[in-house]
Amino acid sequence: MKIVATAMLGTILCTASLPKPSAAVSSRTIASFVASSIGRSTSSSPTTTSRNMSTQTPEQKQSLIDCPTIPLRDGTSHPAIGFGTYKVGFIPASASSAVAAAGATDEPQRTAEDCVTDALNSGYRFLECAEFYGNEQEVGKAIKASGVPREDLFICSKVWTTTIEKGDDAIRAQLEKTLSDLGTDYVDLYLIHWPVPGKHVDAYKTVLDLKKEGKVKNVGVSNYAVEDYKELLSAGITSEDKPVVNQIEINPFLYRKNTIEYFKSEGVVMQSYRSLRDGKAMDNPTLISLGEKYNKSPAQILGRWCVQHGFVYVPKSVKIERMVENAQVFDFELSEEEMATLDALTTSDAFETFFGLYKKCVNRDTSKDGSMEGVKTDITID
Repeated sequence: MKIVATAMLGTILCTASLPKPSAAVSSRTIASFVASSIGRSTSSSPTTTSRNMSTQTPEQKQSLIDCPTIPLRDGTSHPAIGFGTYKVGFIPASASSAVAAAGATDEPQRTAEDCVTDALNSGYRFLECAEFYGNEQEVGKAIKASGVPREDLFICSKVWTTTIEKGDDAIRAQLEKTLSDLGTDYVDLYLIHWPVPGKHVDAYKTVLDLKKEGKVKNVGVSNYAVEDYKELLSAGITSEDKPVVNQIEINPFLYRKNTIEYFKSEGVVMQSYRSLRDGKAMDNPTLISLGEKYNKSPAQILGRWCVQHGFVYVPKSVKIERMVENAQVFDFELSEEEMATLDALTTSDAFETFFGLYKKCVNRDTSKDGSMEGVKTDITID
Protein backbone atom coordinates (compact mmCIF):
# COMPACT_ATOMS: atom_id res chain seq x y z
CA MET A 1 0.00 0.00 0.00
CA LYS A 2 1.04 3.58 -0.58
CA ILE A 3 1.05 5.63 2.61
CA VAL A 4 0.78 9.40 2.33
CA ALA A 5 1.62 11.35 5.48
CA THR A 6 -0.60 14.34 6.18
CA ALA A 7 0.69 16.25 9.17
CA MET A 8 -2.24 18.67 9.42
CA LEU A 9 -4.82 15.93 9.51
CA GLY A 10 -2.71 13.39 11.34
CA THR A 11 -4.16 10.69 9.12
CA ILE A 12 -2.80 7.97 6.87
CA LEU A 13 -4.40 7.62 3.45
CA CYS A 14 -4.10 4.44 1.41
CA THR A 15 -4.22 4.01 -2.34
CA ALA A 16 -3.15 1.30 -4.76
CA SER A 17 0.52 0.48 -4.78
CA LEU A 18 2.71 1.59 -7.67
CA PRO A 19 4.00 -0.96 -10.19
CA LYS A 20 7.37 -2.52 -9.46
CA PRO A 21 9.89 -2.35 -12.31
CA SER A 22 12.95 -4.55 -12.30
CA ALA A 23 16.25 -2.97 -11.34
CA ALA A 24 18.49 -2.18 -14.29
CA VAL A 25 21.99 -3.54 -13.88
CA SER A 26 24.91 -3.52 -16.31
CA SER A 27 26.18 -6.48 -18.28
CA ARG A 28 28.40 -7.30 -15.32
CA THR A 29 25.33 -8.06 -13.26
CA ILE A 30 25.26 -8.68 -9.55
CA ALA A 31 23.97 -12.19 -10.21
CA SER A 32 26.81 -13.07 -12.58
CA PHE A 33 29.29 -11.47 -10.19
CA VAL A 34 27.94 -13.63 -7.37
CA ALA A 35 28.29 -16.76 -9.48
CA SER A 36 31.89 -16.02 -10.42
CA SER A 37 32.78 -14.98 -6.86
CA ILE A 38 31.34 -18.15 -5.37
CA GLY A 39 33.31 -20.12 -7.91
CA ARG A 40 36.51 -18.47 -6.69
CA SER A 41 35.76 -18.71 -2.99
CA THR A 42 36.73 -21.46 -0.63
CA SER A 43 34.31 -23.23 1.63
CA SER A 44 34.07 -22.40 5.31
CA SER A 45 32.06 -23.55 8.28
CA PRO A 46 28.39 -22.53 7.96
CA THR A 47 28.08 -22.22 11.72
CA THR A 48 30.69 -19.50 12.29
CA THR A 49 29.61 -15.91 11.73
CA SER A 50 32.34 -14.00 9.91
CA ARG A 51 33.55 -10.74 11.45
CA ASN A 52 36.50 -11.84 9.46
CA MET A 53 38.35 -9.20 7.62
CA SER A 54 41.34 -7.64 9.31
CA THR A 55 43.26 -8.72 6.19
CA GLN A 56 42.30 -8.74 2.54
CA THR A 57 43.44 -11.03 -0.24
CA PRO A 58 44.53 -9.59 -3.62
CA GLU A 59 41.54 -11.36 -5.16
CA GLN A 60 39.15 -9.62 -2.78
CA LYS A 61 40.66 -6.22 -3.57
CA GLN A 62 40.41 -6.83 -7.32
CA SER A 63 36.81 -7.99 -6.93
CA LEU A 64 35.99 -4.69 -5.24
CA ILE A 65 37.76 -2.71 -7.95
CA ASP A 66 35.80 -4.70 -10.56
CA CYS A 67 32.50 -4.56 -8.66
CA PRO A 68 29.17 -4.67 -10.54
CA THR A 69 27.84 -1.42 -11.95
CA ILE A 70 24.38 0.03 -12.49
CA PRO A 71 23.77 2.09 -15.65
CA LEU A 72 22.54 5.64 -15.28
CA ARG A 73 20.14 7.08 -17.83
CA ASP A 74 22.93 8.25 -20.15
CA GLY A 75 24.72 4.91 -19.97
CA THR A 76 27.28 5.97 -17.35
CA SER A 77 28.33 3.00 -15.23
CA HIS A 78 27.67 3.70 -11.54
CA PRO A 79 29.54 1.34 -9.17
CA ALA A 80 27.15 -0.76 -7.09
CA ILE A 81 29.19 -0.08 -3.95
CA GLY A 82 30.99 2.98 -2.66
CA PHE A 83 32.70 4.44 0.39
CA GLY A 84 30.71 7.03 2.35
CA THR A 85 32.68 9.90 3.93
CA TYR A 86 30.04 11.39 6.26
CA LYS A 87 31.50 11.89 9.76
CA VAL A 88 34.79 10.46 8.54
CA GLY A 89 37.47 12.59 10.21
CA PHE A 90 35.06 15.47 10.81
CA ILE A 91 31.60 15.86 12.36
CA PRO A 92 29.51 18.77 11.00
CA ALA A 93 28.31 21.29 13.57
CA SER A 94 24.62 20.57 13.06
CA ALA A 95 24.98 16.79 12.80
CA SER A 96 24.20 15.94 16.43
CA SER A 97 20.79 17.62 16.50
CA ALA A 98 19.84 16.25 13.11
CA VAL A 99 20.58 12.64 14.00
CA ALA A 100 19.54 12.77 17.64
CA ALA A 101 17.05 9.97 17.02
CA ALA A 102 19.94 7.77 16.00
CA GLY A 103 21.88 8.66 19.14
CA ALA A 104 25.02 9.68 17.29
CA THR A 105 27.59 10.81 19.86
CA ASP A 106 30.79 9.38 18.42
CA GLU A 107 33.85 11.48 17.72
CA PRO A 108 36.24 10.97 14.80
CA GLN A 109 39.38 9.08 15.74
CA ARG A 110 41.27 9.29 12.43
CA THR A 111 41.60 11.87 9.67
CA ALA A 112 39.52 11.63 6.52
CA GLU A 113 42.75 11.43 4.54
CA ASP A 114 43.79 8.32 6.49
CA CYS A 115 40.36 6.68 6.14
CA VAL A 116 39.95 7.39 2.43
CA THR A 117 43.50 6.20 1.81
CA ASP A 118 42.54 2.89 3.43
CA ALA A 119 39.33 2.73 1.39
CA LEU A 120 41.16 3.30 -1.90
CA ASN A 121 43.85 0.80 -0.94
CA SER A 122 41.09 -1.72 -0.21
CA GLY A 123 39.65 -1.30 -3.71
CA TYR A 124 36.81 1.20 -3.32
CA ARG A 125 36.54 3.38 -6.41
CA PHE A 126 33.28 5.23 -5.73
CA LEU A 127 33.66 8.00 -3.12
CA GLU A 128 30.52 9.64 -1.73
CA CYS A 129 31.32 13.19 -0.59
CA ALA A 130 29.45 16.41 0.26
CA GLU A 131 29.91 20.07 1.09
CA PHE A 132 28.21 19.40 4.43
CA TYR A 133 30.68 16.68 5.39
CA GLY A 134 33.42 19.30 5.76
CA ASN A 135 36.24 16.97 4.73
CA GLU A 136 36.54 17.19 0.95
CA GLN A 137 40.04 18.71 1.12
CA GLU A 138 41.21 15.71 3.16
CA VAL A 139 39.52 13.37 0.70
CA GLY A 140 41.35 15.14 -2.12
CA LYS A 141 44.69 14.60 -0.39
CA ALA A 142 44.00 10.87 -0.20
CA ILE A 143 43.00 10.75 -3.87
CA LYS A 144 46.17 12.55 -4.94
CA ALA A 145 48.44 10.35 -2.84
CA SER A 146 46.75 7.13 -3.97
CA GLY A 147 47.94 7.29 -7.55
CA VAL A 148 44.58 5.91 -8.72
CA PRO A 149 43.86 7.42 -12.16
CA ARG A 150 40.96 9.89 -12.16
CA GLU A 151 39.16 7.92 -14.86
CA ASP A 152 39.07 4.91 -12.54
CA LEU A 153 37.21 6.84 -9.85
CA PHE A 154 33.53 7.73 -9.54
CA ILE A 155 33.22 10.83 -7.35
CA CYS A 156 29.90 12.13 -6.04
CA SER A 157 29.37 15.35 -4.08
CA LYS A 158 26.33 17.21 -2.77
CA VAL A 159 25.51 20.89 -2.36
CA TRP A 160 24.22 21.81 1.11
CA THR A 161 21.05 23.64 2.14
CA THR A 162 22.83 26.85 3.14
CA THR A 163 24.31 27.18 -0.33
CA ILE A 164 21.09 26.08 -2.04
CA GLU A 165 19.24 28.91 -0.28
CA LYS A 166 21.79 31.51 -1.42
CA GLY A 167 21.27 30.64 -5.07
CA ASP A 168 23.15 30.46 -8.35
CA ASP A 169 26.38 32.31 -7.54
CA ALA A 170 26.84 30.50 -4.24
CA ILE A 171 26.25 27.09 -5.83
CA ARG A 172 28.78 27.84 -8.55
CA ALA A 173 31.35 29.03 -6.01
CA GLN A 174 30.80 25.95 -3.87
CA LEU A 175 31.28 23.58 -6.78
CA GLU A 176 34.56 25.34 -7.62
CA LYS A 177 35.66 24.82 -4.00
CA THR A 178 34.62 21.17 -4.12
CA LEU A 179 36.57 20.61 -7.34
CA SER A 180 39.63 22.35 -5.91
CA ASP A 181 39.44 20.44 -2.62
CA LEU A 182 39.02 17.09 -4.36
CA GLY A 183 41.73 17.89 -6.92
CA THR A 184 39.60 17.26 -9.98
CA ASP A 185 38.13 19.17 -12.92
CA TYR A 186 34.72 17.51 -12.64
CA VAL A 187 32.52 15.34 -10.45
CA ASP A 188 30.81 12.29 -11.86
CA LEU A 189 27.63 13.05 -9.92
CA TYR A 190 26.39 16.18 -8.14
CA LEU A 191 23.32 16.05 -5.90
CA ILE A 192 20.94 18.55 -4.34
CA HIS A 193 21.36 17.46 -0.70
CA TRP A 194 17.86 18.38 0.51
CA PRO A 195 14.78 19.79 -1.30
CA VAL A 196 14.95 23.24 0.35
CA PRO A 197 11.44 24.75 0.04
CA GLY A 198 11.22 27.46 -2.60
CA LYS A 199 14.88 27.05 -3.53
CA HIS A 200 15.67 23.52 -4.65
CA VAL A 201 14.15 23.78 -8.13
CA ASP A 202 16.30 26.78 -9.08
CA ALA A 203 19.32 25.09 -7.52
CA TYR A 204 18.69 22.03 -9.65
CA LYS A 205 18.56 24.19 -12.77
CA THR A 206 21.89 25.78 -11.81
CA VAL A 207 23.48 22.35 -11.51
CA LEU A 208 22.09 21.43 -14.94
CA ASP A 209 23.90 24.49 -16.30
CA LEU A 210 27.09 23.31 -14.61
CA LYS A 211 26.63 19.99 -16.34
CA LYS A 212 26.49 21.76 -19.70
CA GLU A 213 29.76 23.45 -18.76
CA GLY A 214 31.40 20.06 -18.21
CA LYS A 215 32.01 20.42 -14.48
CA VAL A 216 29.33 17.88 -13.58
CA LYS A 217 28.80 14.66 -15.52
CA ASN A 218 25.44 13.66 -14.02
CA VAL A 219 22.86 15.43 -11.86
CA GLY A 220 20.81 13.90 -9.08
CA VAL A 221 19.00 14.59 -5.83
CA SER A 222 19.08 13.41 -2.24
CA ASN A 223 16.33 13.01 0.35
CA TYR A 224 13.63 13.77 -2.21
CA ALA A 225 10.11 12.53 -1.61
CA VAL A 226 7.96 11.66 -4.61
CA GLU A 227 6.28 15.04 -4.25
CA ASP A 228 9.61 16.92 -4.36
CA TYR A 229 10.52 15.12 -7.57
CA LYS A 230 7.15 15.94 -9.10
CA GLU A 231 7.73 19.59 -8.19
CA LEU A 232 10.87 19.48 -10.35
CA LEU A 233 8.95 18.01 -13.25
CA SER A 234 6.16 20.57 -12.95
CA ALA A 235 8.80 23.33 -13.14
CA GLY A 236 9.70 22.26 -16.65
CA ILE A 237 12.53 19.79 -16.08
CA THR A 238 12.52 17.67 -19.22
CA SER A 239 12.86 13.90 -19.41
CA GLU A 240 16.42 14.37 -20.64
CA ASP A 241 17.31 16.42 -17.55
CA LYS A 242 15.53 14.39 -14.89
CA PRO A 243 17.65 13.32 -11.89
CA VAL A 244 19.61 10.14 -12.51
CA VAL A 245 19.92 9.32 -8.79
CA ASN A 246 17.99 9.83 -5.58
CA GLN A 247 20.04 9.18 -2.44
CA ILE A 248 17.87 8.33 0.55
CA GLU A 249 18.14 6.20 3.66
CA ILE A 250 17.47 2.59 2.66
CA ASN A 251 17.85 -0.48 4.84
CA PRO A 252 15.49 -3.25 6.00
CA PHE A 253 14.45 -1.08 8.94
CA LEU A 254 13.45 1.81 6.66
CA TYR A 255 12.31 0.22 3.42
CA ARG A 256 10.06 2.77 1.69
CA LYS A 257 8.96 0.41 -1.02
CA ASN A 258 6.38 2.57 -2.79
CA THR A 259 8.70 5.56 -2.90
CA ILE A 260 11.52 3.41 -4.26
CA GLU A 261 9.33 1.76 -6.87
CA TYR A 262 8.06 5.13 -8.06
CA PHE A 263 11.58 6.43 -8.61
CA LYS A 264 12.64 3.22 -10.31
CA SER A 265 9.67 3.56 -12.67
CA GLU A 266 11.06 7.00 -13.56
CA GLY A 267 14.47 5.53 -14.36
CA VAL A 268 16.05 6.99 -11.22
CA VAL A 269 18.76 4.88 -9.57
CA MET A 270 18.48 4.67 -5.79
CA GLN A 271 21.55 5.28 -3.66
CA SER A 272 21.33 4.01 -0.10
CA TYR A 273 22.76 5.85 2.85
CA ARG A 274 22.68 4.41 6.36
CA SER A 275 22.81 1.09 4.56
CA LEU A 276 24.21 -0.43 7.76
CA ARG A 277 21.93 1.61 10.00
CA ASP A 278 24.93 3.27 11.66
CA GLY A 279 25.81 -0.08 13.23
CA LYS A 280 22.74 -0.03 15.45
CA ALA A 281 21.06 -3.23 14.24
CA MET A 282 23.90 -5.71 14.51
CA ASP A 283 22.23 -7.57 17.37
CA ASN A 284 19.01 -8.12 15.40
CA PRO A 285 18.11 -11.83 15.62
CA THR A 286 17.17 -12.10 11.94
CA LEU A 287 20.51 -10.66 10.84
CA ILE A 288 22.40 -12.88 13.25
CA SER A 289 20.56 -15.99 12.09
CA LEU A 290 21.19 -15.27 8.42
CA GLY A 291 24.80 -14.44 9.19
CA GLU A 292 25.28 -17.82 10.84
CA LYS A 293 23.72 -19.55 7.84
CA TYR A 294 25.96 -17.85 5.27
CA ASN A 295 29.07 -17.40 7.45
CA LYS A 296 28.64 -13.65 7.18
CA SER A 297 28.38 -10.76 9.62
CA PRO A 298 25.10 -8.88 10.20
CA ALA A 299 26.65 -5.95 8.31
CA GLN A 300 27.29 -8.16 5.31
CA ILE A 301 23.69 -9.41 5.39
CA LEU A 302 22.49 -5.78 5.32
CA GLY A 303 24.83 -4.97 2.46
CA ARG A 304 23.76 -8.03 0.49
CA TRP A 305 20.09 -7.10 0.93
CA CYS A 306 20.88 -3.68 -0.47
CA VAL A 307 22.73 -4.76 -3.60
CA GLN A 308 20.34 -7.64 -4.25
CA HIS A 309 17.52 -5.10 -4.44
CA GLY A 310 19.52 -3.14 -7.01
CA PHE A 311 20.34 -0.16 -4.78
CA VAL A 312 23.75 1.50 -4.72
CA TYR A 313 25.28 0.42 -1.42
CA VAL A 314 27.31 3.08 0.44
CA PRO A 315 28.80 1.73 3.68
CA LYS A 316 31.19 3.81 5.77
CA SER A 317 33.69 3.08 8.51
CA VAL A 318 36.87 4.57 9.92
CA LYS A 319 38.31 1.07 10.49
CA ILE A 320 40.03 -0.68 7.60
CA GLU A 321 38.91 -4.12 8.76
CA ARG A 322 35.29 -2.97 8.57
CA MET A 323 35.83 -1.36 5.16
CA VAL A 324 37.04 -4.69 3.84
CA GLU A 325 34.33 -6.66 5.61
CA ASN A 326 31.54 -4.37 4.40
CA ALA A 327 32.54 -4.96 0.78
CA GLN A 328 32.26 -8.77 0.91
CA VAL A 329 28.64 -8.89 -0.25
CA PHE A 330 28.93 -10.19 -3.82
CA ASP A 331 29.91 -13.80 -3.09
CA PHE A 332 26.58 -15.10 -1.76
CA GLU A 333 22.87 -14.67 -2.43
CA LEU A 334 19.85 -14.48 -0.15
CA SER A 335 16.74 -16.47 -1.05
CA GLU A 336 13.47 -14.79 -2.02
CA GLU A 337 11.99 -15.81 1.32
CA GLU A 338 14.93 -14.34 3.22
CA MET A 339 14.70 -11.10 1.27
CA ALA A 340 10.99 -10.91 2.07
CA THR A 341 11.70 -11.50 5.77
CA LEU A 342 14.18 -8.61 5.77
CA ASP A 343 11.77 -6.40 3.79
CA ALA A 344 9.21 -6.87 6.54
CA LEU A 345 11.41 -5.44 9.32
CA THR A 346 10.20 -1.87 8.66
CA THR A 347 7.50 -0.71 11.10
CA SER A 348 4.93 2.07 10.87
CA ASP A 349 6.88 3.89 13.58
CA ALA A 350 9.91 3.94 11.27
CA PHE A 351 7.86 5.74 8.61
CA GLU A 352 6.73 8.33 11.14
CA THR A 353 10.29 8.83 12.40
CA PHE A 354 11.43 9.39 8.83
CA PHE A 355 8.66 11.95 8.28
CA GLY A 356 9.72 13.86 11.37
CA LEU A 357 13.33 13.96 10.19
CA TYR A 358 12.28 15.09 6.72
CA LYS A 359 10.28 18.01 8.14
CA LYS A 360 13.23 19.03 10.31
CA CYS A 361 15.91 18.78 7.67
CA VAL A 362 14.55 20.45 4.53
CA ASN A 363 15.05 23.87 6.17
CA ARG A 364 18.06 22.84 8.24
CA ASP A 365 20.92 25.37 8.38
CA THR A 366 18.91 27.89 6.32
CA SER A 367 17.37 31.18 7.45
CA LYS A 368 14.17 29.19 8.11
CA ASP A 369 15.85 26.53 10.28
CA GLY A 370 13.48 25.33 13.00
CA SER A 371 10.37 26.51 11.18
CA MET A 372 7.83 24.73 9.00
CA GLU A 373 7.77 27.51 6.43
CA GLY A 374 7.31 26.00 3.00
CA VAL A 375 7.68 22.42 4.27
CA LYS A 376 5.45 19.89 2.54
CA THR A 377 3.03 18.32 5.01
CA ASP A 378 1.58 15.79 2.58
CA ILE A 379 4.23 13.41 1.22
CA THR A 380 4.57 9.74 0.45
CA ILE A 381 6.38 8.30 3.44
CA ASP A 382 6.40 4.58 2.65
